[in-house]
Amino acid sequence: MRHNNHFNILTRFTQKSVLLTTLVCASASVFALQSDRNQSVELLADSATFNDKTGLMTYSGNVVIEQGTMKLQASSVVAQFNANRQVRIVTATGSPAKFQQQMDGNKGLARGEAQKIIYNTETGILNMSGNAYLDQNGASIRSNTLKYSMNKGDVEASGGAGSGQNNGGRVKIVIPPSTNKTFPGARD
Repeated sequence: MRHNNHFNILTRFTQKSVLLTTLVCASASVFALQSDRNQSVELLADSATFNDKTGLMTYSGNVVIEQGTMKLQASSVVAQFNANRQVRIVTATGSPAKFQQQMDGNKGLARGEAQKIIYNTETGILNMSGNAYLDQNGASIRSNTLKYSMNKGDVEASGGAGSGQNNGGRVKIVIPPSTNKTFPGARD
């Protein structure tokens, strides 16, 4: 009987691990390459724990989650499950926690980092805090906090202490020049 109980706990742990890694990768790939969703998910960590009573799953120590072109690196990744045993909130922390992924079309590589990245699966909102930074094709935004709605596609940035290198606690946005526009000359 005791052996069967350990087997059931191990089975639930494995099921939760697969669910978490699939969710993290799928949620990050909303605007990414379609082919990424068909790739295997690989998760590496120094340790992994699951507490059935609290509904918390924790990966710690040089955590790396990859699926196709998507890569998430963090010191720790914690998943909170709701009453229906579905992932509700995923929190990645690091110095910094980082992610990158190739986007659809010619949109280039999207990269981001922050001390803490929290994704709420129920609202589709990604919160980044602590020297948060997003970059894609040379366009970037850096601030103390970034809030991104995966449903609406909008970004909200707030400055403050820890807003990054030489920003004086302000939001910094870089918009590269357009490479496909031509401007008329004086004689045109």
